[in-house]
Amino acid sequence: MDFVWAFVVGGGICVIGQVLLDVFRLTPAHVMSSFVVAGAILDGFNIYDKLIDFAGAGATVPITSFGHSLLHGAMEQAQENGILGIAMGIFHLTSVGISSAILFGFLVAVFFKPKG
Repeated sequence: MDFVWAFVVGGGICVIGQVLLDVFRLTPAHVMSSFVVAGAILDGFNIYDKLIDFAGAGATVPITSFGHSLLHGAMEQAQENGILGIAMGIFHLTSVGISSAILFGFLVAVFFKPKG
């Protein structure tokens, strides 16, 4: 049953994104930014952790989880280290994702030529 709920929640997040693209004519960048902010807001109200407990990978794989991780890490480190902990916490939980994006973006830029 865990797989079913992961599929339903992850698919529901994707459906929301597709509606934003098709009906409201938002650009992919707007949808992605909105989802990151939505994940952070849901984490601020302690809703996203409950969603992760319920749906597992259905809630941790979409981009909303990145916003959740940004805010979650910042708040944890802010409690321990004060205002400087905010910046430390943001990068603590998301460093792998950010590093991967930079590395793969660089590799794609080196090996592929853009169309003119």
